[in-house]
Amino acid sequence: MSVRVRYAPSPTGLQHIGGVRTALFNYFFAKSSGGKFILRVEDTDRERYSDESLQDLYDTLSWLGIKWDEGPVVGGPYGPYIQSERTELYQKYAKELVEKGKAYYCYCSPERLESVRKEQIEKKSEYQGYDRHCANLTEEERAEYERKGIKPVIRLRVPTEGKTTFHDVLMGDITRRNRDISPDPILLKSDGFPTYHLANVIDDHLMGITHIMRAQEWIPSGPLHVLLYQAFGWDIPTYCHLPMVMGKDGQKLSKRHGSTSLRDFREKGYLPEAIINYVTLVGWSLDGSTEFFSREDLEKCFKLENIHKAPAVFDYKKLDWFNGYYIREKAEDELAVLVLPFLQKAGYISQSPDKDELDLVAKLVKPARERMKVLSDIVPLSAFVFEDVPVVQREMYIAKGADLEKTKKALSEGSSILLSGLKGGKEESAIEEELVELSKALELKVNGVFQPLRVAITNSTVSLPLFDSISLLGLEETEKRIRRAEKILEE
Repeated sequence: MSVRVRYAPSPTGLQHIGGVRTALFNYFFAKSSGGKFILRVEDTDRERYSDESLQDLYDTLSWLGIKWDEGPVVGGPYGPYIQSERTELYQKYAKELVEKGKAYYCYCSPERLESVRKEQIEKKSEYQGYDRHCANLTEEERAEYERKGIKPVIRLRVPTEGKTTFHDVLMGDITRRNRDISPDPILLKSDGFPTYHLANVIDDHLMGITHIMRAQEWIPSGPLHVLLYQAFGWDIPTYCHLPMVMGKDGQKLSKRHGSTSLRDFREKGYLPEAIINYVTLVGWSLDGSTEFFSREDLEKCFKLENIHKAPAVFDYKKLDWFNGYYIREKAEDELAVLVLPFLQKAGYISQSPDKDELDLVAKLVKPARERMKVLSDIVPLSAFVFEDVPVVQREMYIAKGADLEKTKKALSEGSSILLSGLKGGKEESAIEEELVELSKALELKVNGVFQPLRVAITNSTVSLPLFDSISLLGLEETEKRIRRAEKILEE
Protein backbone atom coordinates (compact mmCIF):
# COMPACT_ATOMS: atom_id res chain seq x y z
CA MET A 1 0.00 0.00 0.00
CA SER A 2 1.39 3.37 -1.02
CA VAL A 3 1.14 5.90 1.83
CA ARG A 4 -1.06 8.92 1.13
CA VAL A 5 -1.50 11.52 3.87
CA ARG A 6 -3.02 14.97 3.93
CA TYR A 7 -2.86 18.27 5.74
CA ALA A 8 -6.36 19.75 5.61
CA PRO A 9 -6.56 23.08 7.45
CA SER A 10 -9.50 25.44 7.51
CA PRO A 11 -8.48 28.94 6.31
CA THR A 12 -10.18 30.75 9.16
CA GLY A 13 -7.07 32.03 10.93
CA LEU A 14 -3.30 32.21 10.70
CA GLN A 15 -1.26 29.01 10.72
CA HIS A 16 -0.31 28.18 14.30
CA ILE A 17 2.27 25.93 15.92
CA GLY A 18 -0.14 23.02 16.47
CA GLY A 19 -1.26 23.04 12.84
CA VAL A 20 2.28 23.35 11.54
CA ARG A 21 3.34 20.39 13.70
CA THR A 22 0.52 18.35 12.13
CA ALA A 23 1.65 19.39 8.65
CA LEU A 24 5.28 18.48 9.38
CA PHE A 25 4.41 15.07 10.82
CA ASN A 26 2.27 14.24 7.78
CA TYR A 27 4.88 15.53 5.36
CA PHE A 28 7.82 13.70 6.94
CA PHE A 29 5.86 10.45 7.26
CA ALA A 30 4.94 10.64 3.57
CA LYS A 31 8.51 11.32 2.49
CA SER A 32 10.11 8.68 4.72
CA SER A 33 7.58 6.12 3.42
CA GLY A 34 7.95 7.01 -0.25
CA GLY A 35 4.35 8.22 -0.24
CA LYS A 36 2.42 11.37 -1.17
CA PHE A 37 1.69 14.49 0.86
CA ILE A 38 -1.60 16.11 -0.11
CA LEU A 39 -2.73 19.62 0.79
CA ARG A 40 -6.49 20.09 1.01
CA VAL A 41 -8.24 23.34 1.91
CA GLU A 42 -11.35 22.75 4.03
CA ASP A 43 -13.11 26.06 3.45
CA THR A 44 -16.75 25.08 4.06
CA ASP A 45 -17.00 27.48 7.02
CA ARG A 46 -17.81 30.42 4.78
CA GLU A 47 -18.58 32.82 7.62
CA ARG A 48 -15.06 32.58 9.08
CA TYR A 49 -13.17 32.01 5.83
CA SER A 50 -10.65 34.67 4.77
CA ASP A 51 -8.38 35.10 1.75
CA GLU A 52 -5.65 36.28 4.14
CA SER A 53 -5.75 32.94 5.99
CA LEU A 54 -5.53 30.98 2.75
CA GLN A 55 -2.53 33.00 1.58
CA ASP A 56 -0.92 32.58 5.01
CA LEU A 57 -1.26 28.79 4.60
CA TYR A 58 0.55 28.85 1.26
CA ASP A 59 3.18 31.31 2.52
CA THR A 60 3.88 29.28 5.66
CA LEU A 61 4.46 25.99 3.86
CA SER A 62 6.54 27.73 1.20
CA TRP A 63 8.69 29.44 3.85
CA LEU A 64 9.27 26.09 5.57
CA GLY A 65 10.24 24.49 2.25
CA ILE A 66 7.34 22.02 2.47
CA LYS A 67 6.10 21.14 -1.02
CA TRP A 68 2.84 19.28 -1.45
CA ASP A 69 2.63 16.56 -4.09
CA GLU A 70 -1.04 17.22 -4.80
CA GLY A 71 -3.31 20.10 -3.90
CA PRO A 72 -4.22 23.68 -4.79
CA VAL A 73 -1.88 25.43 -7.23
CA VAL A 74 -0.02 22.20 -8.17
CA GLY A 75 -3.13 20.14 -9.02
CA GLY A 76 -3.36 16.36 -9.03
CA PRO A 77 -5.57 13.43 -10.11
CA TYR A 78 -8.15 13.81 -7.32
CA GLY A 79 -8.91 17.52 -7.53
CA PRO A 80 -10.24 19.98 -6.98
CA TYR A 81 -8.47 20.19 -3.62
CA ILE A 82 -10.51 23.11 -2.29
CA GLN A 83 -13.72 21.90 -0.67
CA SER A 84 -15.90 24.82 -1.76
CA GLU A 85 -15.26 23.65 -5.34
CA ARG A 86 -16.54 20.13 -4.53
CA THR A 87 -20.08 20.87 -3.30
CA GLU A 88 -21.80 18.83 -6.02
CA LEU A 89 -19.88 15.76 -4.88
CA TYR A 90 -21.01 16.18 -1.28
CA GLN A 91 -24.61 16.67 -2.33
CA LYS A 92 -24.49 13.53 -4.46
CA TYR A 93 -23.07 11.34 -1.69
CA ALA A 94 -25.37 12.79 0.98
CA LYS A 95 -28.41 11.91 -1.14
CA GLU A 96 -26.96 8.44 -1.67
CA LEU A 97 -26.99 7.95 2.11
CA VAL A 98 -30.64 9.04 2.21
CA GLU A 99 -31.50 6.52 -0.50
CA LYS A 100 -29.76 3.78 1.49
CA GLY A 101 -31.71 4.70 4.63
CA LYS A 102 -28.50 5.79 6.40
CA ALA A 103 -29.51 9.47 6.49
CA TYR A 104 -32.71 11.51 6.27
CA TYR A 105 -34.08 14.96 5.48
CA CYS A 106 -34.77 17.23 8.45
CA TYR A 107 -37.04 20.28 8.22
CA CYS A 108 -36.82 21.51 11.81
CA SER A 109 -36.50 25.28 12.13
CA PRO A 110 -33.78 26.92 14.25
CA GLU A 111 -36.55 28.10 16.59
CA ARG A 112 -37.81 24.57 17.16
CA LEU A 113 -34.28 23.25 17.76
CA GLU A 114 -33.65 26.00 20.31
CA SER A 115 -36.92 25.23 22.07
CA VAL A 116 -36.01 21.53 22.29
CA ARG A 117 -32.58 22.42 23.65
CA LYS A 118 -33.98 24.67 26.37
CA GLU A 119 -36.57 22.07 27.38
CA GLN A 120 -33.89 19.37 27.72
CA ILE A 121 -31.79 21.69 29.91
CA GLU A 122 -34.75 22.66 32.10
CA LYS A 123 -35.79 19.04 32.61
CA LYS A 124 -32.14 18.01 33.08
CA SER A 125 -32.78 15.32 30.54
CA GLU A 126 -30.22 12.54 30.27
CA TYR A 127 -30.64 12.82 26.52
CA GLN A 128 -29.22 16.04 25.11
CA GLY A 129 -29.32 16.96 21.45
CA TYR A 130 -31.52 16.57 18.42
CA ASP A 131 -34.70 14.63 19.24
CA ARG A 132 -34.91 12.86 15.84
CA HIS A 133 -38.24 14.59 15.12
CA CYS A 134 -37.81 14.13 11.36
CA ALA A 135 -36.19 10.67 11.43
CA ASN A 136 -39.27 8.84 10.22
CA LEU A 137 -41.31 11.33 8.23
CA THR A 138 -43.73 9.93 5.67
CA GLU A 139 -43.60 11.00 2.05
CA GLU A 140 -46.75 13.03 2.64
CA GLU A 141 -45.21 14.88 5.58
CA ARG A 142 -42.08 15.61 3.57
CA ALA A 143 -44.14 16.84 0.65
CA GLU A 144 -45.99 19.24 2.94
CA TYR A 145 -42.74 20.79 4.14
CA GLU A 146 -41.56 21.07 0.55
CA ARG A 147 -44.78 22.85 -0.47
CA LYS A 148 -44.06 25.42 2.22
CA GLY A 149 -40.68 26.10 0.64
CA ILE A 150 -38.69 24.82 3.63
CA LYS A 151 -35.22 23.69 2.60
CA PRO A 152 -34.11 20.64 4.58
CA VAL A 153 -30.76 19.60 5.97
CA ILE A 154 -29.58 16.01 5.73
CA ARG A 155 -28.82 14.21 9.00
CA LEU A 156 -26.92 10.98 9.58
CA ARG A 157 -29.00 8.22 11.16
CA VAL A 158 -26.80 7.26 14.13
CA PRO A 159 -27.58 3.85 15.68
CA THR A 160 -29.10 4.17 19.14
CA GLU A 161 -27.76 0.83 20.34
CA GLY A 162 -24.34 -0.78 20.42
CA LYS A 163 -20.85 0.63 20.28
CA THR A 164 -18.43 1.88 17.65
CA THR A 165 -14.70 1.14 17.83
CA PHE A 166 -11.75 2.33 15.81
CA HIS A 167 -8.04 1.60 16.17
CA ASP A 168 -5.46 4.31 16.66
CA VAL A 169 -1.76 3.65 16.03
CA LEU A 170 -0.76 5.43 19.25
CA MET A 171 -3.82 5.10 21.49
CA GLY A 172 -4.93 1.57 20.64
CA ASP A 173 -8.64 0.71 20.34
CA ILE A 174 -11.02 3.56 21.11
CA THR A 175 -14.66 2.64 21.78
CA ARG A 176 -17.70 4.82 22.28
CA ARG A 177 -21.33 3.97 22.89
CA ASN A 178 -23.44 4.97 19.90
CA ARG A 179 -25.90 6.72 22.22
CA ASP A 180 -23.05 9.05 23.27
CA ILE A 181 -22.15 10.01 19.70
CA SER A 182 -23.62 13.30 18.53
CA PRO A 183 -27.29 12.44 17.89
CA ASP A 184 -27.98 12.44 14.16
CA PRO A 185 -25.59 15.24 13.20
CA ILE A 186 -26.16 17.39 10.14
CA LEU A 187 -24.18 16.23 7.10
CA LEU A 188 -25.47 18.65 4.48
CA LYS A 189 -26.75 22.12 5.38
CA SER A 190 -29.83 23.69 3.84
CA ASP A 191 -27.64 25.90 1.62
CA GLY A 192 -26.13 22.81 0.02
CA PHE A 193 -22.79 23.12 1.81
CA PRO A 194 -21.47 20.10 3.71
CA THR A 195 -20.50 20.05 7.36
CA TYR A 196 -16.93 19.22 8.29
CA HIS A 197 -17.72 15.56 9.00
CA LEU A 198 -19.29 14.73 5.64
CA ALA A 199 -16.75 16.60 3.49
CA ASN A 200 -13.83 15.23 5.48
CA VAL A 201 -14.83 11.58 5.12
CA ILE A 202 -15.81 11.84 1.45
CA ASP A 203 -12.60 13.64 0.50
CA ASP A 204 -10.34 11.29 2.45
CA HIS A 205 -11.95 8.32 0.67
CA LEU A 206 -11.98 9.79 -2.83
CA MET A 207 -8.42 11.07 -2.48
CA GLY A 208 -7.19 7.66 -1.35
CA ILE A 209 -5.91 8.82 2.05
CA THR A 210 -4.35 5.86 3.83
CA HIS A 211 -3.37 7.47 7.14
CA ILE A 212 -5.18 10.22 9.00
CA MET A 213 -2.73 12.07 11.26
CA ARG A 214 -4.40 14.81 13.26
CA ALA A 215 -4.44 16.23 16.80
CA GLN A 216 -5.85 14.22 19.69
CA GLU A 217 -8.58 16.83 20.14
CA TRP A 218 -10.25 15.19 17.13
CA ILE A 219 -10.55 11.79 18.82
CA PRO A 220 -14.22 12.40 19.80
CA SER A 221 -15.13 12.71 16.11
CA GLY A 222 -13.45 9.38 15.30
CA PRO A 223 -16.47 7.12 16.03
CA LEU A 224 -18.78 9.40 14.04
CA HIS A 225 -16.44 9.27 11.05
CA VAL A 226 -16.23 5.49 11.33
CA LEU A 227 -20.03 5.32 11.22
CA LEU A 228 -19.93 7.41 8.06
CA TYR A 229 -17.36 5.12 6.44
CA GLN A 230 -19.52 2.14 7.37
CA ALA A 231 -22.66 3.83 6.03
CA PHE A 232 -20.95 4.32 2.67
CA GLY A 233 -19.40 0.84 2.77
CA TRP A 234 -15.88 2.21 2.49
CA ASP A 235 -12.59 1.02 4.02
CA ILE A 236 -11.50 2.95 7.10
CA PRO A 237 -8.04 4.64 6.94
CA THR A 238 -5.43 4.14 9.62
CA TYR A 239 -5.79 6.70 12.42
CA CYS A 240 -2.94 8.32 14.30
CA HIS A 241 -4.01 11.05 16.71
CA LEU A 242 -1.04 13.24 17.55
CA PRO A 243 -0.15 14.35 21.09
CA MET A 244 -1.48 17.72 22.19
CA VAL A 245 0.85 20.73 22.16
CA MET A 246 0.83 22.25 25.63
CA GLY A 247 2.29 25.29 27.38
CA LYS A 248 4.63 24.82 30.33
CA ASP A 249 1.63 25.25 32.66
CA GLY A 250 0.07 22.05 31.32
CA GLN A 251 -2.68 23.88 29.42
CA LYS A 252 -3.22 23.71 25.66
CA LEU A 253 -0.83 26.10 23.93
CA SER A 254 -2.54 29.43 23.29
CA LYS A 255 -1.78 33.13 22.96
CA ARG A 256 -1.55 33.48 26.73
CA HIS A 257 1.70 31.50 26.57
CA GLY A 258 3.20 33.70 23.84
CA SER A 259 3.21 33.78 20.06
CA THR A 260 1.49 30.84 18.42
CA SER A 261 1.16 31.92 14.77
CA LEU A 262 3.96 31.22 12.33
CA ARG A 263 3.64 34.76 11.05
CA ASP A 264 4.64 36.08 14.49
CA PHE A 265 7.66 33.78 14.60
CA ARG A 266 8.73 34.82 11.11
CA GLU A 267 8.37 38.52 11.95
CA LYS A 268 10.50 38.10 15.08
CA GLY A 269 13.26 36.50 13.05
CA TYR A 270 13.05 32.77 13.61
CA LEU A 271 14.62 30.64 10.90
CA PRO A 272 12.69 27.89 9.08
CA GLU A 273 15.44 25.41 9.95
CA ALA A 274 14.92 26.06 13.66
CA ILE A 275 11.11 25.89 13.45
CA ILE A 276 11.21 22.60 11.53
CA ASN A 277 13.80 21.07 13.83
CA TYR A 278 12.26 22.08 17.15
CA VAL A 279 8.56 21.74 16.28
CA THR A 280 9.13 18.21 14.97
CA LEU A 281 10.69 17.31 18.32
CA VAL A 282 7.51 18.44 20.12
CA GLY A 283 6.03 14.97 20.47
CA TRP A 284 8.54 12.96 18.42
CA SER A 285 12.09 11.73 18.87
CA LEU A 286 14.42 9.45 16.97
CA ASP A 287 16.40 7.93 19.81
CA GLY A 288 15.78 10.15 22.83
CA SER A 289 19.10 11.98 22.48
CA THR A 290 19.68 13.29 18.95
CA GLU A 291 18.48 16.90 18.76
CA PHE A 292 19.62 18.40 15.49
CA PHE A 293 17.88 17.36 12.29
CA SER A 294 17.74 19.03 8.91
CA ARG A 295 14.59 18.82 6.82
CA GLU A 296 16.40 16.29 4.61
CA ASP A 297 17.28 14.17 7.67
CA LEU A 298 13.66 14.06 8.80
CA GLU A 299 12.46 13.17 5.31
CA LYS A 300 14.45 9.96 5.70
CA CYS A 301 14.20 8.96 9.36
CA PHE A 302 10.68 9.95 10.49
CA LYS A 303 8.63 6.96 11.73
CA LEU A 304 5.15 6.76 13.24
CA GLU A 305 6.33 4.52 16.05
CA ASN A 306 8.58 7.31 17.35
CA ILE A 307 5.66 9.65 18.00
CA HIS A 308 4.92 10.07 21.70
CA LYS A 309 1.53 9.33 23.19
CA ALA A 310 1.71 11.87 26.03
CA PRO A 311 1.06 15.61 25.53
CA ALA A 312 4.13 17.55 24.44
CA VAL A 313 5.31 20.86 25.94
CA PHE A 314 6.25 23.75 23.66
CA ASP A 315 9.23 25.48 25.27
CA TYR A 316 9.89 28.96 23.88
CA LYS A 317 13.36 29.10 25.45
CA LYS A 318 14.31 25.82 23.79
CA LEU A 319 13.16 27.20 20.44
CA ASP A 320 15.34 30.28 21.06
CA TRP A 321 18.27 27.98 21.74
CA PHE A 322 17.72 26.13 18.47
CA ASN A 323 17.32 29.38 16.58
CA GLY A 324 20.51 30.81 18.05
CA TYR A 325 22.36 27.69 16.96
CA TYR A 326 21.13 27.97 13.37
CA ILE A 327 21.95 31.70 13.29
CA ARG A 328 25.54 30.92 14.28
CA GLU A 329 25.69 28.24 11.57
CA LYS A 330 24.91 30.79 8.86
CA ALA A 331 27.70 32.19 6.69
CA GLU A 332 28.26 35.87 7.44
CA ASP A 333 27.17 37.04 3.99
CA GLU A 334 23.94 35.02 4.22
CA LEU A 335 23.25 36.32 7.73
CA ALA A 336 23.77 39.89 6.54
CA VAL A 337 21.06 39.37 3.93
CA LEU A 338 18.71 37.91 6.55
CA VAL A 339 19.09 40.75 9.07
CA LEU A 340 18.93 43.54 6.49
CA PRO A 341 15.07 43.75 6.44
CA PHE A 342 14.99 44.16 10.23
CA LEU A 343 17.45 47.05 10.09
CA GLN A 344 15.46 48.59 7.26
CA LYS A 345 12.20 48.26 9.18
CA ALA A 346 13.85 50.02 12.14
CA GLY A 347 14.83 52.86 9.82
CA TYR A 348 18.57 52.28 10.32
CA ILE A 349 19.27 51.21 6.73
CA SER A 350 17.60 52.69 3.65
CA GLN A 351 15.26 50.63 1.47
CA SER A 352 17.78 50.91 -1.37
CA PRO A 353 21.05 50.60 0.56
CA ASP A 354 24.32 51.82 -0.94
CA LYS A 355 27.64 50.01 -0.66
CA ASP A 356 28.63 51.77 2.58
CA GLU A 357 25.41 50.70 4.26
CA LEU A 358 25.78 47.10 3.08
CA ASP A 359 29.39 47.07 4.28
CA LEU A 360 28.24 48.28 7.70
CA VAL A 361 25.63 45.50 7.92
CA ALA A 362 28.29 42.96 7.00
CA LYS A 363 30.53 44.39 9.73
CA LEU A 364 27.68 44.17 12.28
CA VAL A 365 26.78 40.51 11.86
CA LYS A 366 30.17 39.12 12.84
CA PRO A 367 30.09 40.28 16.49
CA ALA A 368 26.28 40.16 16.72
CA ARG A 369 25.72 36.54 15.72
CA GLU A 370 26.98 35.14 19.04
CA ARG A 371 24.47 37.25 20.95
CA MET A 372 21.43 36.76 18.72
CA LYS A 373 18.58 34.41 19.52
CA VAL A 374 16.36 35.78 16.74
CA LEU A 375 17.19 37.87 13.69
CA SER A 376 15.37 40.91 15.10
CA ASP A 377 17.92 41.01 17.94
CA ILE A 378 20.20 42.80 15.48
CA VAL A 379 18.15 45.97 16.04
CA PRO A 380 18.68 46.49 19.80
CA LEU A 381 22.23 45.14 19.58
CA SER A 382 23.24 47.65 16.91
CA ALA A 383 21.00 50.60 17.86
CA PHE A 384 23.95 52.50 19.39
CA VAL A 385 25.62 52.65 15.96
CA PHE A 386 22.66 54.35 14.31
CA GLU A 387 21.20 56.52 17.06
CA ASP A 388 22.87 58.13 20.05
CA VAL A 389 20.53 58.26 23.04
CA PRO A 390 22.69 58.57 26.17
CA VAL A 391 21.78 56.76 29.38
CA VAL A 392 21.17 59.47 31.96
CA GLN A 393 20.16 57.21 34.87
CA ARG A 394 23.34 56.92 36.92
CA GLU A 395 22.30 53.60 38.44
CA MET A 396 22.54 51.98 34.98
CA TYR A 397 26.31 52.52 35.02
CA ILE A 398 26.74 50.91 38.43
CA ALA A 399 27.34 47.17 38.36
CA LYS A 400 26.15 44.81 41.05
CA GLY A 401 28.42 45.12 44.10
CA ALA A 402 29.74 48.55 43.08
CA ASP A 403 28.80 52.05 44.20
CA LEU A 404 28.79 55.46 42.55
CA GLU A 405 32.29 56.55 43.67
CA LYS A 406 33.97 53.32 42.57
CA THR A 407 32.04 53.44 39.30
CA LYS A 408 33.35 56.95 38.63
CA LYS A 409 36.91 55.73 39.16
CA ALA A 410 36.31 52.64 37.06
CA LEU A 411 35.05 54.75 34.15
CA SER A 412 37.77 57.37 34.43
CA GLU A 413 40.75 55.04 34.90
CA GLY A 414 39.28 52.33 32.69
CA SER A 415 38.69 54.71 29.77
CA SER A 416 42.26 55.98 30.14
CA ILE A 417 43.59 52.41 29.84
CA LEU A 418 41.24 51.67 26.96
CA LEU A 419 41.77 54.78 24.86
CA SER A 420 45.50 55.13 25.38
CA GLY A 421 45.99 51.45 24.65
CA LEU A 422 44.00 51.56 21.41
CA LYS A 423 45.66 54.76 20.27
CA GLY A 424 49.04 53.24 21.05
CA GLY A 425 48.29 50.09 19.06
CA LYS A 426 48.20 47.68 22.00
CA GLU A 427 46.69 44.24 21.55
CA GLU A 428 43.08 44.01 22.72
CA SER A 429 43.97 41.09 24.98
CA ALA A 430 46.62 43.18 26.73
CA ILE A 431 44.18 46.06 27.27
CA GLU A 432 41.61 43.64 28.62
CA GLU A 433 44.15 42.28 31.10
CA GLU A 434 44.87 45.79 32.35
CA LEU A 435 41.14 46.42 32.84
CA VAL A 436 40.87 43.20 34.84
CA GLU A 437 43.79 44.32 37.01
CA LEU A 438 42.04 47.65 37.54
CA SER A 439 38.94 45.87 38.80
CA LYS A 440 41.10 44.06 41.37
CA ALA A 441 42.73 47.29 42.45
CA LEU A 442 39.33 48.92 42.92
CA GLU A 443 38.07 45.79 44.73
CA LEU A 444 35.35 45.28 42.15
CA LYS A 445 34.19 42.34 40.13
CA VAL A 446 35.27 42.53 36.50
CA ASN A 447 31.86 43.82 35.44
CA GLY A 448 32.32 46.74 37.83
CA VAL A 449 34.81 48.15 35.30
CA PHE A 450 33.33 46.87 32.07
CA GLN A 451 29.69 47.86 32.72
CA PRO A 452 30.22 51.63 32.96
CA LEU A 453 32.40 51.51 29.87
CA ARG A 454 29.80 49.46 28.00
CA VAL A 455 26.89 51.74 28.98
CA ALA A 456 28.89 54.86 28.13
CA ILE A 457 29.85 53.59 24.67
CA THR A 458 26.73 51.66 23.60
CA ASN A 459 24.03 53.37 25.70
CA SER A 460 22.95 49.93 26.93
CA THR A 461 23.80 47.29 29.51
CA VAL A 462 23.41 44.61 26.83
CA SER A 463 25.50 45.13 23.74
CA LEU A 464 28.03 43.79 21.30
CA PRO A 465 31.51 42.98 22.65
CA LEU A 466 33.32 46.10 23.84
CA PHE A 467 36.11 46.22 21.26
CA ASP A 468 33.75 45.41 18.39
CA SER A 469 31.50 48.26 19.53
CA ILE A 470 34.44 50.67 19.53
CA SER A 471 35.49 49.49 16.07
CA LEU A 472 32.01 50.20 14.74
CA LEU A 473 31.86 53.68 16.29
CA GLY A 474 35.44 54.78 15.77
CA LEU A 475 37.79 56.13 18.47
CA GLU A 476 36.68 59.74 18.19
CA GLU A 477 32.98 58.96 18.76
CA THR A 478 33.89 56.47 21.49
CA GLU A 479 35.89 59.07 23.42
CA LYS A 480 33.13 61.66 23.04
CA ARG A 481 30.56 59.28 24.55
CA ILE A 482 32.84 58.34 27.45
CA ARG A 483 33.43 61.99 28.35
CA ARG A 484 29.70 62.61 28.27
CA ALA A 485 29.10 59.65 30.60
CA GLU A 486 31.71 60.99 33.04
CA LYS A 487 29.73 64.25 33.22
CA ILE A 488 26.47 62.35 33.83
CA LEU A 489 28.05 60.52 36.77
CA GLU A 490 29.32 63.79 38.22
CA GLU A 491 25.92 65.51 38.17
